[in-house]
Amino acid sequence: MRAGEARLAIDCGSASTVAVVAWPDGRWSPLMFDGEPALSSAVFLSEDGSLLTGQRAWQAAVAQPERFIPAPRRSVEQQVPVVGGEVEALDLVAATLRRVAEEAHRAVGFPIEDVRLVVPAGWGPRRRTWMRHAAHRAGLPQLRLVEAPVAVAGHLLASGVQLPVGSFIVVCDVGGGVEVSVLRRGPAGFEVLATLADPDAGGAAVDRALTAALTGDEAGPGVDEGARWALTASVQTAKHALTNHAAVTVPLPAGPVAVVNGQMLEQAARPILRRTAQLTTEAIAAAEVDPASIAGVYCAGGAAQMPLVEKVLTEDVGIAPVVVADTGLAAARGAADAGAAGPGGQVTVEEPSPVPPVRRAVAIAVPGFASLGLVSQFLLTAEWNGGFLRPWAVLNWGELAIAAVFAVIASLGAGTVIASAIASRGTTEPISPGGQVGTGILASASLGVAVAGMYAVVGSLYIGADVGPFLRWALLPVVPIVVVAAVMALVAARQWRTPRGGWSELLAFPTGSVVTAAVGMALIQYSLVADRWPDMVLWIDIAGRVGGLLLGVGVVMAVVSPLVLRVILAAPLAVITAAIVSRPASVILGVIYAIAVALWWIRQVWRRIVRPDRQPVRAT
Repeated sequence: MRAGEARLAIDCGSASTVAVVAWPDGRWSPLMFDGEPALSSAVFLSEDGSLLTGQRAWQAAVAQPERFIPAPRRSVEQQVPVVGGEVEALDLVAATLRRVAEEAHRAVGFPIEDVRLVVPAGWGPRRRTWMRHAAHRAGLPQLRLVEAPVAVAGHLLASGVQLPVGSFIVVCDVGGGVEVSVLRRGPAGFEVLATLADPDAGGAAVDRALTAALTGDEAGPGVDEGARWALTASVQTAKHALTNHAAVTVPLPAGPVAVVNGQMLEQAARPILRRTAQLTTEAIAAAEVDPASIAGVYCAGGAAQMPLVEKVLTEDVGIAPVVVADTGLAAARGAADAGAAGPGGQVTVEEPSPVPPVRRAVAIAVPGFASLGLVSQFLLTAEWNGGFLRPWAVLNWGELAIAAVFAVIASLGAGTVIASAIASRGTTEPISPGGQVGTGILASASLGVAVAGMYAVVGSLYIGADVGPFLRWALLPVVPIVVVAAVMALVAARQWRTPRGGWSELLAFPTGSVVTAAVGMALIQYSLVADRWPDMVLWIDIAGRVGGLLLGVGVVMAVVSPLVLRVILAAPLAVITAAIVSRPASVILGVIYAIAVALWWIRQVWRRIVRPDRQPVRAT
């Protein structure tokens, strides 16, 4: 894995920070801090001036609470008072980001150059610039800012949620605070229509309310600052544990152990979560969107895991929300996805390049010219029998089959080019990039079948024979290829993420296999129809055997990618195909090659569906 291939996405919230490392092929993994996927955003200023983060900050707060800053990000562009002095909030946030960068370096083994940072949609240029400065101070490279609701929407698309262009969705980000945003999906990405936030209506407010319910007030009577932070940490743990347990115990600083159950949590959290519901209703109204046209309300953020969130929103808003998968990591995952974040925080997806690379042009031209060459030889070298009155031709049907296969390969190779043409139609009828590629594959497969059918019709007219055998040998060998290509088109339409190396790389059939098989079949046909003068018989036979050998090598090159396996398998198969060269066997050789091409397509579908984490091996 090279340094330029990994991406780091950080969601630095007011209460906690999460981060994921991702790769263009779709693999991702969360960074772990103290054994957990979330790092507390709290910071502790030690006496020697060093900064402790995460659990170490909370542990140190018990002994020296005056040096503890629980939510540094809320103090944007302010000096934070600490033990009679002040510390810049920028340094506090930078300390958390620096630890994330160190953990990412430890996880992948090299510095990551592509960094995305999630920010609230309601932040203006001043706060976003402040966050960039914090990241720079932490040693991070130039990064890309992604708005939190836009990142969540990107995660929804990557998870397979169907959000048509033009639809409206609501994203409720319930973390330490709450931010509710209304988005519209446009042709180029998601647009934030309205966003409302309340820093005192999220998980941190629930923690304070639950603490007050246990102790009589938020701090607890007679509880010093150090004990208060220890109690807050215990309450946070209890709140998360109640998601899977009926009741948990919480040690109190000045009393016996308290038992917290779901009813107590609901009584403390309901008034706060009703504020979230109120923000949702107000955001929909501010966006001037008819509630009936909302495609869905999606909840993300660490506090969204509380079952009460879904219940309250359903009761007060009238729309049953959906808690997104990996809710705490949703924004980071959306920002990390390949092509998920574009400039300005817009979600964009990689589209087929309007100008294909040279290798793509070669992948189209080589099988195209090979197909024309073989079908020409097929027609021009027919052996005529039966005399002048009733002539009939002996034809190499295997050569026609391979010519048809090459025509389909050339057409399918142009699939991404056709997709680019579809993309350039404009935005009056927007099509997703996956849909563009899928439509391009189907269109190119239809083109290949049409060319193969044309070969059959032209051949029957040129020879003056019934079209049936021509259609049989031109179309039947390509049917499995077209079927598998249709499956790939469906996969492309359903999976918007561009495969590693691009669709052109994934769909490029091995050019070396085409050249080898084409030369092999041409030599076989030459050996079958050449004038067998006494002094040429040996050379003609040798040419046929070499042709069979090359065709066998072409089959292996299509089915197998690793060079070592190609060498191991090509030797016996090439010997067999060289040994059976004859007129009846030429049909068998053509069918074998058609099957090999179908197997290549099946392998590409397998890599795209079953093993998307593996990089496609570029064939030559």
